[in-house]
Amino acid sequence: MNSTTQSGQQEPLVTLSLHDGRHITLLGTAHVSRASAEKVRELLASGGYDAVAVELCPSRHSAILNPDSLARMDLFQVIRSGKVPMVTASLALGAYQQRLAEQFDIEPGAEMRAAVEVARRDGLPVLLIDREIGTTLKRIYRNVPWWKRFYLFSGLLASLVSSEKVSEEEIERLKEGDILETTFAQFADQEQELFEPLIDERDRYMAARLLEEVEGTSHRHILAVVGAGHLQGIQNYLQKLPGNPAAVIQELDRLPPPSRWPRLIPWAIVALILIGFTIGFLRSPELGWQMVADWVLINGGLAALGAAIAMAHPLTVIGAFLAAPLTSLNPTVGAGMVTAAIETWLRKPTVEDFGRLRKEVSHLKGWWRNRVARIFLVFILSTLGSAAGTYLAGFRIFGRLSG
Repeated sequence: MNSTTQSGQQEPLVTLSLHDGRHITLLGTAHVSRASAEKVRELLASGGYDAVAVELCPSRHSAILNPDSLARMDLFQVIRSGKVPMVTASLALGAYQQRLAEQFDIEPGAEMRAAVEVARRDGLPVLLIDREIGTTLKRIYRNVPWWKRFYLFSGLLASLVSSEKVSEEEIERLKEGDILETTFAQFADQEQELFEPLIDERDRYMAARLLEEVEGTSHRHILAVVGAGHLQGIQNYLQKLPGNPAAVIQELDRLPPPSRWPRLIPWAIVALILIGFTIGFLRSPELGWQMVADWVLINGGLAALGAAIAMAHPLTVIGAFLAAPLTSLNPTVGAGMVTAAIETWLRKPTVEDFGRLRKEVSHLKGWWRNRVARIFLVFILSTLGSAAGTYLAGFRIFGRLSG
């Protein structure tokens, strides 16, 4: 495999010659540069390509073509399936892109949008070569130790809903052309377990997808529009991947099995709490009921406080207080599932709420103003309140037993 590189320009361009006279041209783009979108249009106008590959997964591609697709989201299904944290993280990523759009006065993903629009206009196939963003987020989540996951998720949300402008350091990263890498920059620099699924695996995945398209189609020359930060990695993997790209894709799409013992922790806590209640009632009914009151007031109170901070409906706050002491004794049902369902029923989001969702969550106040985003906040904050209440009430209960 031979390659040629064009330098002396902001958007690096590498052409690799494959077997049978086929070629792949990698165009490295920057998300904060209008020149990248113009370069895409210029290359496609040359007529030298018969397919366009873009650094998009089906979900992100759908968001570009159907910006109103969020309006069709089934909130109850999202809540029941436990996907609220994942959807919230995806919204936060979109919020970060919206902040960039406002700061630099450029449409988020303008170069990818230009590639898709020109390709469709000219009748060229559009090849989606990036891994599903949900799979990448799940592999990041599974790849870090369980005790770092809350720090990762809370840090992501805190940085993305910040009202501060993008820093000079982040701007430099964006010139390397990867939104996800910039988003997790504060973690990825120091954590190999983040860098691998976030950057290296996606380099390998996109290289495998390109080889799969070359081997399975009649495309003679593919233009691949990717972030500049991925260009070198994709080029390297194109030159050394084994001859079965489908196996590589299948491997990188697979979710690592979750560790078993962290899933046992909630059940162990429930067992300890129930044992504490039993010992308390055996000592005296008065002590037993004091412990039950501690459990209800602390667990329910903190869950209700979380719902109140999210500015939930008063009935949702009451529901949090009543549900948390019970759901905490059943790890299969979380307090957040109950409160989010109540909030959705009481304050059903309108079509306008869904339509404004992406823009409003780019600002901190928008998470409370938009009904859809507020439901996610109700879920997260009441869940955190109930979790904190479980541990604090547990300490209180065993403090009474040892007193």
